[in-house]
Amino acid sequence: MSSSSEDFDRLLDEFINSQLQDTEDHLAELNDKSVQKPSPAPTTSQDDDFSVSSLLETEQLNNEQFDKLYPEEKRLYNAYNTFIVAVTNCGNEANVEIPEFHFTISDILPRFRPSRAKNIHKDILSAWEVLILSQPTRLQSLPANPSDEQILNFAEKTTDSNLQNALISYVETLIELESCEVAYNLRKVKYQKYKIEKQIFEEEQRRREKMRQYIKAIRAKNFPIDAEMLVNNFFKTSRKDPDGAQKVLENSPATFAPIQFDKIKPKFFGLIKPKPEDGIRINKRLGKFLKHLKA
Repeated sequence: MSSSSEDFDRLLDEFINSQLQDTEDHLAELNDKSVQKPSPAPTTSQDDDFSVSSLLETEQLNNEQFDKLYPEEKRLYNAYNTFIVAVTNCGNEANVEIPEFHFTISDILPRFRPSRAKNIHKDILSAWEVLILSQPTRLQSLPANPSDEQILNFAEKTTDSNLQNALISYVETLIELESCEVAYNLRKVKYQKYKIEKQIFEEEQRRREKMRQYIKAIRAKNFPIDAEMLVNNFFKTSRKDPDGAQKVLENSPATFAPIQFDKIKPKFFGLIKPKPEDGIRINKRLGKFLKHLKA
């Protein structure tokens, strides 16, 4: 059941973006996903931080791509862009060179997964270098390795609006990253659950087909025994003790279903009625037949 990371990611995307038709449970999950499909991005005024993002203004195709994102992915992209815009403003005010940032919506589509978050982590590090160079005095009072709460408390007290926006949106970006990772892990669990259910279903189908073949073969030989009872009891026992059940099947199949003496044909034109010895003989013959039966 194990697979490489690339195989899993490919199959996961196919699983999330295609329909599941194997069971009613899968169809129900499809309905859930149809309800949770991302709604069109709300219109924003020119005063909104996100609408004036230089990144969105220079990438016209982002609007179409943005509509394809799921809610937690939209929140991540919004927070990231707000962070980058605020950092860029801080750098420009201090004449600090602004590095190239690489994270785009394409890194999320068709769905977010941790392996696609490398660019955003690199951009965050680059952005912090800009903040430290552009705001060295203010950031000196920020505790070393600060927690999210400490960063937010610091942001509330700073008088520089760009630095304040940068710090708040940085924390929001981390929060939304975690939210996307949680959503990814939930999809992963659903996918693995689906695989297990599918394997169980397929195994059950193989078992039922094998039972049908056993019953058909026994009936074809006209053995005086309830073929369905024999096969059902054998398979039920084999689940707990496969080796023991197979031995009993080969040596004394009548253990699973009694020989039906009323169906044994009398000998010599009906003059000699079936005897216990006949049942023993049929039991052995049936066991030998089942031993070599390939179903």
